[in-house]
Amino acid sequence: MQEDVRVTIWVRGRVQQVGFRWWTRARALEIGLNGYTSNLGDGRVQVVAEGAKGDCEWLLELLRGPDTPGRVTGVTELWGVPGTGYDGFAIR
Repeated sequence: MQEDVRVTIWVRGRVQQVGFRWWTRARALEIGLNGYTSNLGDGRVQVVAEGAKGDCEWLLELLRGPDTPGRVTGVTELWGVPGTGYDGFAIR
């Protein structure tokens, strides 16, 4: 069994006003992750996901892939331990 982790992801590019958060939420729910996604004031989208490490890696791979809405120019992640937990996957 894989350990649970938290990954915080920042996505750069044309990722606001293009359905990016909705797409990310749908992928995270399909994978079985909990967390949230939100727009940041500087134009990036932040994603916080908790679940099995392999599942979080799969979401990260999807966010770096060619099928996202808009145009992703960069993805940065920070790995950590899960917090108090999230109920489902929210758009903030």
